[in-house]
Amino acid sequence: MSQAEAVSRTPRPLWSLGLLRSEITMTFRRWRTLALLAVLAGVPVLVGIAVRIETGDGGPGGGGGGGPAFLSQVTHNGLFLVFASLAVTLPFFLPMSVGVIAGDSLAGEAHGGTLRYLLVAPAGRTRLLLVKYATTLTFCLVSTLIVALSALATGALLFPLGEVTLLSGTSVSFGEGLLRALAIAVAVAVSLTGVAAIGLFVSTLTTSGIAAMATTVGLLITVQILDSLPQLHALQPYLFPHYWLSFADLLRDPVYWDQLEKNLGLQALYAVVFGSAAWARFTTRDITA
Repeated sequence: MSQAEAVSRTPRPLWSLGLLRSEITMTFRRWRTLALLAVLAGVPVLVGIAVRIETGDGGPGGGGGGGPAFLSQVTHNGLFLVFASLAVTLPFFLPMSVGVIAGDSLAGEAHGGTLRYLLVAPAGRTRLLLVKYATTLTFCLVSTLIVALSALATGALLFPLGEVTLLSGTSVSFGEGLLRALAIAVAVAVSLTGVAAIGLFVSTLTTSGIAAMATTVGLLITVQILDSLPQLHALQPYLFPHYWLSFADLLRDPVYWDQLEKNLGLQALYAVVFGSAAWARFTTRDITA
């Protein structure tokens, strides 16, 4: 056996920090990614300004407690703008952004004619798929933290900060409130792993990045509608967005873990099922572009 043949038969590792670092860097340098992150960062600012204006016109309480969850508490403690902003962005803005990144991950490479060269590099199909999914998960975490940090900065500028009154009625220090806000941001990021896996699978089915992104976002909207229909209550616990707002249970003392654990298990199930489907499709697909 020649040296070249021995090298070619050497098993490739399933992971490559260099490839992952390169993929993450390339993803976060794209104008599309930066635009998505800018929009996400702007949502808490708009929410905070709207609450501030309403408070100035109508006095404390800002709308008598109406609107999204936690919104009525924002005027008393700016930290609640973090929770309110995550509650506002989670149903659509955050998963839509993740769907765009995941849907374009492989289909965009195929459309641009670079997918075949990535595989020849040699990246290997399984390793490339894992790196693409890890990059999307990184975007899930970064985008969620950007919403939280933007909300925290806006809340500190527009509203007072101090002890946090939890949903159970007990009060905790501002430092513990920050830790709970961080835990909630991580919980929200974990809630997006199912969407990321679905988008990755859709991305293996087409060579059009736009089609993959549109399909993923369309599936997201469809499932959201199904989750809101009372006639489908028996099906809804199996839909990936059903337990998304369970992060509110982290603001209780003691924390209610039941819904959080169900959400974690459901997202893991979607990640395994659609991740496996993406692997089965991608490793057997003819790459012509």
